[in-house]
Amino acid sequence: MDLHKCIRTIPDFPKDGVSFRDVTPLLADTEAFNFAIDKMVVLSKQFRPDVIAGIESRGFLFGAPISLKLGLPFVPIRKEGKLPFEKKSVRYDLEYGNDKLEIHVDAFQSGQKVLLVDDLIATGGTLEASSRLVESLDAEVAGICVLIELLDIGSRELLSSRQVSSVLRF
Repeated sequence: MDLHKCIRTIPDFPKDGVSFRDVTPLLADTEAFNFAIDKMVVLSKQFRPDVIAGIESRGFLFGAPISLKLGLPFVPIRKEGKLPFEKKSVRYDLEYGNDKLEIHVDAFQSGQKVLLVDDLIATGGTLEASSRLVESLDAEVAGICVLIELLDIGSRELLSSRQVSSVLRF
């Protein structure tokens, strides 16, 4: 199955010159979605994780099914103000400002291997910040697994010290 056909490209969104890769057609096709998850599960196994952490919000859509198929706990990494319990946070830069990610302080046990999951890697900024957040809780980033990797943006430069796997490359 060619999953590239299930990803809609929207030119000039969210701003001029950007080609947005929309995963909603893939999510609407149960056969394609299941196929994509199965591909991500295969990639995820190489990292031998103890925990799957999904990054808000589309990382939840891929991380939770992967955690179920691997029989591993799922931990959400959320945007600021969304978690009710005591949390750790990290601020990171965006093209247009900065943002903050948060995680519960009891999300991991010391030394656990965490696989970060998201729908897409563009600049790598969100995944780099998520990596710092995981490590601030004395856990280890075992690897990163994404559905889509955007090659022309230099997605791996910021994550050069990390192991990254992707199903699709644009």
